[in-house]
Amino acid sequence: MTSSSAPSKKVLSKIASNRLQKELKEWQANPPAGFKQKATDNLQRWIIEVVGASGTLYANETYQLQVDFPEHYPMEAPQVIFLHPAPLHPHVYSNGHICLDILYDSWSPAMTVSSVCISILSMLSSSTVKQRPDDNDRYVKNCKNGRSPKETRWWFHDDKV
Repeated sequence: MTSSSAPSKKVLSKIASNRLQKELKEWQANPPAGFKQKATDNLQRWIIEVVGASGTLYANETYQLQVDFPEHYPMEAPQVIFLHPAPLHPHVYSNGHICLDILYDSWSPAMTVSSVCISILSMLSSSTVKQRPDDNDRYVKNCKNGRSPKETRWWFHDDKV
């Protein structure tokens, strides 16, 4: 992924900035199990390392999430994608976009980076097959030119994977 896929850079609102500093402090004091936030001087973009839970298809595999925070976080959901290579998963496209309702329609300002990470790890952990979504090729082709996953109209029809 190139930086051209970054959402347009708007300065974080005071509320967003305060909230993210608080979340970052909490994360550093008590990171969710299986995750490591890579140190960065950019509060608006976090890179988070995810290690697959033992006993799952992704046990001990390491992936990276890129979390970009919008100007009006937490009223607006962050953009969360897997950096290349994305895990082979029925809800993860090869371009790193994740089909998970809490990242879009079901986002709530009460959610935090930690709760989102735990949901993503849970989604990975519950998978019984390592494969791309059925429409991967078509979707990825339609996402050229750095289109954000937040511009996608997702269909959340499958909560079993």
